[in-house]
Amino acid sequence: MATAAEATAMRQAITLAARALGATSPNPVVGCVVLDAAGTVVGEGYHQRAGGPHAEVHALRAAGDRARGGTAVVTLEPCNHTGRTGPCAQALLDAGIARVVYAVPDPDLAATGGGQRLREGGVDVERGLLEDEARAGNIAWLTSVNSGRPYVTWKYAATLDGRIAAADRSSRWITSPESRADVHRLRAESDAVVVGAGTQRADDPHLAVRGIEGAVQPLRVVIDTNGTAVTATSRVLDDAAPTLVAVADDVTTELPDVVRLPRTGTGLAVPALLDALHRRGVRSVLLEGGPTLAGAFVAAGAVDRVVGYLAPVLLGAGPAALGEAGISTIADALRLDVTETVRIGPDLRITAVPAAPSSPKER
Repeated sequence: MATAAEATAMRQAITLAARALGATSPNPVVGCVVLDAAGTVVGEGYHQRAGGPHAEVHALRAAGDRARGGTAVVTLEPCNHTGRTGPCAQALLDAGIARVVYAVPDPDLAATGGGQRLREGGVDVERGLLEDEARAGNIAWLTSVNSGRPYVTWKYAATLDGRIAAADRSSRWITSPESRADVHRLRAESDAVVVGAGTQRADDPHLAVRGIEGAVQPLRVVIDTNGTAVTATSRVLDDAAPTLVAVADDVTTELPDVVRLPRTGTGLAVPALLDALHRRGVRSVLLEGGPTLAGAFVAAGAVDRVVGYLAPVLLGAGPAALGEAGISTIADALRLDVTETVRIGPDLRITAVPAAPSSPKER
């Protein structure tokens, strides 16, 4: 049974892990806190970048000899394989750790087994402490391992009556500076930011992170089916961040970094795009495109989270946030569970995830 000190340490480890969101892919975010034999914190660490030391190594280095006989509290089961770094299970054994408490078992077949290795080495191991909270913080990586595709967040900004622009298509600025700054935080926590050709033509977006010190710039992705929206002067082609343009496989283009995908209807196959991004190490996607692109992702069942910024503004006319999504009747509506509501300046940020399917009796 975990102690109160271990529960407090796990909460801190979860907080530490979140510092590296957007910086560790294709690896997970992980935090670790080391307690000495008396239950005092003597070391902390988190996995800061892919290829760098893991969270346990940082925490053990900080603890030094005080780790011997102590407890390591980790958000993810310590790894049991040698990649660009050595196995963390062995590092914990070498440090003389007597007990390991971890939140989430490692689903990666190449790395799992750390808990068993520690037990075989005489370490007391407990799993599952604050598992739901730790799982939520690592949901992008867990989705990639379990589903073989990136975790997709659809972000939109709209008026209180659901309009993303006025009838004349003017849209700057519906939401507040505070909300726009918060979007840069979302970008910084993502591996890729995706827009469609319509947004590219209308806004010539830059899509890079601004105002967040030390942020790892996400991959900028433009879905340009016919290869006509991105031109040589487009802002996404500057050197602020890497850029990938997705075009249909029958399109000829001279753009530098292009992925060719099969057509489906008037656009590109969403699963093929996500597969291509996953192969590039992308584990989290922020969808910032307009209603057509959002509708295509919803129709493909590829939206894992919705973050809506609602401004206290009414327009009464203009395009809606979501376009055609393959939903023709209320019975087929995509139901969501609201997980968070926060005031951002004068606006309201609502975060929601698809609700679990109800049984026929519950409907």
